[in-house]
Amino acid sequence: MVFNIQVHERAILKLIGDVAEDLGYPTYVVGGYVRDRLLGRASKDIDIVCVGSGINLAQEVASRLHPIPRVAVYKRFGTAMLKHKDLEIEFVGARKESYRKDSRKPSVEEGSLEDDQNRRDFTINALAVSLNQNDFGNIIDPFGGLRHLEEKLIKTPLEPKKTFSDDPLRMMRAIRFASQLDFHIHPKTLKAIEEEKNRIHIVSKERIAIELNKIVLSPVPSVGFKLLFKTGLLQHIFPEMANLQGIETRKGKAHKDNFYHTLEVLDNISQDTSKLWLRWAAIMHDIAKPATKRFDPKHGWTFHGHEALGAHMTPKIFRKLRLPMDQKMKYVQKLVRLHLRPIALTKEEITDSAVRRLLFEAGDDIDDLMLLCQADITSKNPRKVQRYLSNYKNLEEKIKEVEEKDQLRNWQPPISGELIMETFGIDPSRTVGNIKDSIREAILDGDIPNDYDAAYQLMLDKGKELGLSPKN
Repeated sequence: MVFNIQVHERAILKLIGDVAEDLGYPTYVVGGYVRDRLLGRASKDIDIVCVGSGINLAQEVASRLHPIPRVAVYKRFGTAMLKHKDLEIEFVGARKESYRKDSRKPSVEEGSLEDDQNRRDFTINALAVSLNQNDFGNIIDPFGGLRHLEEKLIKTPLEPKKTFSDDPLRMMRAIRFASQLDFHIHPKTLKAIEEEKNRIHIVSKERIAIELNKIVLSPVPSVGFKLLFKTGLLQHIFPEMANLQGIETRKGKAHKDNFYHTLEVLDNISQDTSKLWLRWAAIMHDIAKPATKRFDPKHGWTFHGHEALGAHMTPKIFRKLRLPMDQKMKYVQKLVRLHLRPIALTKEEITDSAVRRLLFEAGDDIDDLMLLCQADITSKNPRKVQRYLSNYKNLEEKIKEVEEKDQLRNWQPPISGELIMETFGIDPSRTVGNIKDSIREAILDGDIPNDYDAAYQLMLDKGKELGLSPKN
């Protein structure tokens, strides 16, 4: 395994080593940068540990760069950070840590490189590379991290229960690395996560959300979610998703396991997109199935209305998980609410009116909605899958045809409420809304063309029906 780095990275690391030599600080590059470079992965974040003052080292390094970069100093943490070209470099003095039972914030004191490596979360993150002149480039590996990189293994450097009890976020990180890197977690380490899972509640939801989103963005996200479920962490941090798991059988009729179906949909869509919130729509699309599950002796299991209830649940879940409550949440909510619409259209003759309504409601998100619906095809029957895909292809062609003809994506009716009020000299009222709705429905149904003159005439006709006359 070779520590491959870019020419400009080697140059800055050599400069850091030279400055550290002048200051008398033994200095090393540690952690994720070392791990990723050994794995041949790109990395732009470099963590520097010195036996001395990380802040002094950062400031002295900055003074020898041109142009001189700004150094951000965090005295409370004893760290400093500077940006150089495309790199973010953080400097800290070597330290050792001790934890209280009720907090993941450690007591910190100065320490040695060994102390610093002991406090690392996993052996593959405890690797260090010397920047000292006498052994520049040597890898210091006290816990077998190099071997574990070869074995694709996640393992704690010290006793795993203590590692996770000290900082329970490390449980999420273990699963995140397994999911991102396609590694497996050492059995003893995995067992410790199961035993310490209750400790996750002392971690802020914001920090958990960061790790959860990294799992969602993994190449095969189901790897991480299966581990979250197996260890019991998912039941603590996202019980609504954990509740999807399970199969119930009555009178010989069973429904599919909606947890594993959701993971299959998530993996399917992840092959086609790296959009975080589209992947979240895949996670959320069936979230209301447990609440809407009913058994009908004639038809078996039903989940009527799960799309509407799922859309209703989305803001509450996002708020609880500390996910953004802005347009990103509304986007996920919209896709959850609409995810059955294209499926329904493929099962019947596709009318222009139905396609217009879909385009009107989905707007610019129509392509993402179609991607979600195709990912939702998880049948084990290849013929059925091909039939569904063929039907979707027909629907996509119809959408394209109607869109080109009627220009309805993100469409707004050509007659505004303000124009209706001005024309008839009336105040805001239900009457204004009724006229506006009539115009919209007539255009969507194809009764009148999507243009101003036809809509204006219909406004006059509807006004006359309601006993209204134009002011002029």
